[in-house]
Amino acid sequence: MPNTFHRVGQGPHPVIVLHGWFGDAHAFEPIEPWLSGDAFSYVFMDYRGYGGMRDAPGAYCIDEIAADTLALADALGFDRFSLVGHSMGGMAIERVATLAPRRVRALVPVAPVPCGGVPMAPAARGLLQGAAADLAKRRAIIDRSTGARLPAAWVQWKAAYSAQHASADAFAAYLPAWADTDFSDAIDGRHPVLALVGEHDPVFTAALMTATYGQRYPGAAVQVLQNAGHYPMNETPLALVAAIERFLHAVAAD
Repeated sequence: MPNTFHRVGQGPHPVIVLHGWFGDAHAFEPIEPWLSGDAFSYVFMDYRGYGGMRDAPGAYCIDEIAADTLALADALGFDRFSLVGHSMGGMAIERVATLAPRRVRALVPVAPVPCGGVPMAPAARGLLQGAAADLAKRRAIIDRSTGARLPAAWVQWKAAYSAQHASADAFAAYLPAWADTDFSDAIDGRHPVLALVGEHDPVFTAALMTATYGQRYPGAAVQVLQNAGHYPMNETPLALVAAIERFLHAVAAD
């Protein structure tokens, strides 16, 4: 059986969407009403340990996410498809593309963790490691990653949502998966890439995207979403849809 998922649209261009560390298949819900369902078929998938797969056992690693994504594409009859991935999901879509390069049309990493992770001070790593069991640490991470500028009620909701929709064991295991995994030697750079980052994201910046995606994919473009931090699907949903679909329409026209 494939991983749990839901679908928005019945268009001819399939797009599989992979969520981040603090999300699940419904993390992109604020953008769903504004997607072009006549042009695209968006499929939002849960990882093992998240959402409808919360109790599913697994290795909780990037390779597993990629393998499950390809299994879902097979089950849905998607021979070729594009990929959107947020944060940890940004790394996962790159892995899918290395495993099945001819099946992937384009990549849209959103506030993504690049392949190989990012340098991390011990204090920052400790905060992230403690987040699986500590809601206050989750709130601190979310607040920092959005520029400490959003309503406290939203930060609290986001932290609680993540705790309710992911098992603590899976959440903890996915940290080294996205922080330490490096398959950069498997990237051949053939795919069109649009890396989207929020102007208030202190870590996943345009400079980081240029130094990673820009070096690994000759045709990569980087776009900064104004008035967004690490969660543009919540902060600027209309701007995120416009950026994604403008790029995917261009890919389809090539």
